Amino acid sequence: EGVSYVTPHDVKVIAKDVLRHRLILNYEGQAEGISTDAVIDELLAKVPVP
Repeated sequence: EGVSYVTPHDVKVIAKDVLRHRLILNYEGQAEGISTDAVIDELLAKVPVP
């Protein structure tokens, strides 16, 4: 977009693509059917935007 900074929205847009392959669910999470996308969504919801 021609800017030299990153906004919180920019981070949210790419978070799943960047983090998805870095998360490994434990057996309990897999057994409960929790997805890595759900973990990332919860993380983004809990981290306050500055």
